[in-house]
Amino acid sequence: MTGGSTTHRTPETARHPAPGRRMWIGVDHPRYKWVALTNTTLGMLLATINSSIVLISLPGIFTGIRLDPLQPANVSYLLWMLMGYMLVTAVLVVALGRLGDMLGRVRIYNAGFLIFTLTSVILSLNPFQGGSGALWLIGWRIAQAVGGSMLMANSAAILTDAFPARQRGMALGVNMVAGIAGSFLGLVLGGALVTWNWRSIFWVNVPIGIVGTLWAYKSLHESGVRRPGRMDWWGNITFAVGLTALLAGITYGIQPYGGHTMGWTNPWVLAGLIGGVVMLVVFCLVEMRVAEPMFPLRLFRDAAFAGGNAATLLGAIARGGLQFMLIIWLQGIWLPLHGYDYADTPLWAGIYMLPLTVGFLVAGPVSGALSDKFGARLFAAAGFVVMAASFAGLLALPSDFDYGVFGVLIFLNGVGGGLFAAPNTSIIMSSVPADARGAASGMRATFQNAGMVLSLGVFFSLMVAGLSGTLPHTLASGLTAQGVPGHAAHTVAELPPVGVLFAAFLGYNPIQHLLGPTILGHLSSSAAANLTGREFFPHLIAQPFHDGLVVVFTLAITMSLAAAGASLIRGRAPITLAATQSVSVPPAATPVPARGGVLRGRVYDGAGAPVPHAMLTLVGRDGRQRGRARSHEDGAYELADAAPGAYLLVVSARGHQPRAVDVTLGEQPARHDVTLTPHAGLAGTVRHALTGRPLPDARLTVLNAEGGVVATATTTADGTYTLSGLPPGTYTLVAGGYPAVAAGVTLQARATGNVDLELGHDTR
Repeated sequence: MTGGSTTHRTPETARHPAPGRRMWIGVDHPRYKWVALTNTTLGMLLATINSSIVLISLPGIFTGIRLDPLQPANVSYLLWMLMGYMLVTAVLVVALGRLGDMLGRVRIYNAGFLIFTLTSVILSLNPFQGGSGALWLIGWRIAQAVGGSMLMANSAAILTDAFPARQRGMALGVNMVAGIAGSFLGLVLGGALVTWNWRSIFWVNVPIGIVGTLWAYKSLHESGVRRPGRMDWWGNITFAVGLTALLAGITYGIQPYGGHTMGWTNPWVLAGLIGGVVMLVVFCLVEMRVAEPMFPLRLFRDAAFAGGNAATLLGAIARGGLQFMLIIWLQGIWLPLHGYDYADTPLWAGIYMLPLTVGFLVAGPVSGALSDKFGARLFAAAGFVVMAASFAGLLALPSDFDYGVFGVLIFLNGVGGGLFAAPNTSIIMSSVPADARGAASGMRATFQNAGMVLSLGVFFSLMVAGLSGTLPHTLASGLTAQGVPGHAAHTVAELPPVGVLFAAFLGYNPIQHLLGPTILGHLSSSAAANLTGREFFPHLIAQPFHDGLVVVFTLAITMSLAAAGASLIRGRAPITLAATQSVSVPPAATPVPARGGVLRGRVYDGAGAPVPHAMLTLVGRDGRQRGRARSHEDGAYELADAAPGAYLLVVSARGHQPRAVDVTLGEQPARHDVTLTPHAGLAGTVRHALTGRPLPDARLTVLNAEGGVVATATTTADGTYTLSGLPPGTYTLVAGGYPAVAAGVTLQARATGNVDLELGHDTR
């Protein structure tokens, strides 16, 4: 409708909800935000547990499908099982976050829960063995990663929509810590389950996934701003190809090639690295030209958003390889030296890493809640300083360390990660407009997941480089000292260090495998027993491994401190203008000759007509006013005498939506035309359907034609409401109650529609 006054009564049959309906909490219910928190936390926990549960279970998986992971031809299977899931999530989360902005975040999130559950069933039913069995697992893990990406890309956006700003840090803290801690909980869970049956690591997802899927479909509601639009196909394609090529090149770069310990000279690796970078440059060019980009580069104009994502990437690189280094350290060296059988080391490695998980679980929610009161940046930066200190402590430990000291250090590392996670996410998500939260959530997850994959490549490369200098000589001298013939010892010593790393990572004692029964049969029984026992291999690689750790942890310290600095970057202070406020200032005088930069242009409305008497304010980066003017009858304006530099131009006019744009002034006059969206509005009274008395505190929600929520309000003490600042169009006005009542309304520019509503009973 346009203008006028209309009263809408609910049918008598609608006043009493159907049996069972009251138990499901609506989006306007005070407890709905806790429903959103618990379900999204379960989803994040499930998605991230599965990024690491396979990691610790690889020895059992390879045994189950009868595949030797130490055979050179099988290294690719090992790497793709390790990194395929993270690579896919890094590539897809932005596109799926953007899809959530367009189609609804809850819809995409729910579909992710369903896909994740179905693929878990398929993974557990692997009918093949050998290479075919490995390919089955890799392929369906990639499909599972699609579901995981849907969960990760939209969970933070759903929470940001559901929680008010004063509680957002706490909610994101619980969600993010659950997500990060899930990657460590997966180590313990995988280590325990794989000793029973390797398929059980996928079975465990099924009941949780079924409950979570049904719960999500029944209880989660769209409460955010949905922005209809078109998919950026060229952006998606160039981004997917570029990032996949880059990360795949890094993955294969740590494999031996042509007599070299690593594959960085492999033409295919170089083609992936160079081609990936070129394609990502093309992607950036595409995103700057398309109308609706999947990766809104404009968001990086906000320093807080840019700094928060930089900290996410640097932090992910710093701690991403930590899991692998600690697992290698525990499984390959420390646990065997302390009497644990190689078959049991995966489980005990997960158990001994529990302090890391406890640190996350303790610090994360506390940091999120405190950052709501005292600010997020200090907590985010402090988290990385604590992490850097823990890396320095680990660097100082000997290979055969005292576990008490080790446990304290990894606990501090977990505390640092927990301090950082929620405030960093809050900084990123609070710095973007509501209709870009899905894309922003996906971008944050992309930086985090890409950082994890980059970390694996960087950490393994540095470790292999560190091992290459001392490991061959150490292996050769250690084997010959036990009576192994020189040629055999030399052959083993020339093997690529990455094979030794993988042996330690998987909990294998490779000496028996590498020497074989022929050579071992020619040795004395005591020498053979010593070579294949628990202590020979760990003692052999302890010093070379520690040499590699020095390089790895030094980089981690540097990255952590850089991330702390990035976390302290502040964005532009928000400028709030009342939508309908009228500012009375004298008309702009005729400009005097400019001594600095000059900005000219016109102000138009959505139909291209000039907007007279618009108020224009030029604001410096320090937040101070640097100029002010009004537009003339023809919409023209001029702001003069401003020093060259970057500014924020704020434009407001009666009956229009205010707008803020970034402008840059130089020595020569600049021009910038501004288009304002005309205001429309709704007003009315909500009354009780039977008594006719006004209802205070009734919740009003406005949905656009695509079903997205665009405005909300609450009635005053006399039952009246006002909703201003709506663009012209067709809407559905909903008054929350038991039952609710809805009315269709059409608004024209600069018009206010009057709509009165009647509810079945008091909503107080």
